[in-house]
Amino acid sequence: MSLQKAKLDADFKEVVNRVRRGRELSNASFEPIYYLVFQPNLILEVKRQTPAWIARLKNEGWNEVHCFSIAQAIQEVLQHDPRRTLWLMADGKDPQNWQRTNESLTNALQNGKAIQLKLEALLQSLEGRKDAIVLVTDLEALHPYLRIGAIESQLQGQFSVPTVFLYPGTRTGKTSLKFLGFYPDDGNYRSVHVGG
Repeated sequence: MSLQKAKLDADFKEVVNRVRRGRELSNASFEPIYYLVFQPNLILEVKRQTPAWIARLKNEGWNEVHCFSIAQAIQEVLQHDPRRTLWLMADGKDPQNWQRTNESLTNALQNGKAIQLKLEALLQSLEGRKDAIVLVTDLEALHPYLRIGAIESQLQGQFSVPTVFLYPGTRTGKTSLKFLGFYPDDGNYRSVHVGG
């Protein structure tokens, strides 16, 4: 096993240990939000390891392990957007206009808060279930549209079950993260960070 894989596995074990222990009781407003922070060059390795991590969680007593794929949520939102036909026509006329395309897709994802609503619905459906945990995967699919911190902050008070975000980026402080390693530091996270 390479050193990077070993560190990734050790960091996942640490996240699971922290989920079990909960966060220090000194913070009364604590929500069980955890980030497994890993170098962006390990995105594919994390995808390979995720099924094994799910199996490990189930073997350790988490009977309800739910994966929330950001990529799948984005696909569903954009697939069902009423403007999709217009986007496809515009792309057919000027397929290299990436700026316009990205602006349109960003607009669709930000204005409707559809990803946030999908994650919120999952969290609400799991409320009160002691053996449930959520893994939020494919965060890299948010680039260049959104950052997960914006979604997390809008869901404040909704995290009733442990939620682990698999975050490609770097840590730049105790609460600051740098999405994909090149976005500006973002210190608006209220979560426990492991790795990075």
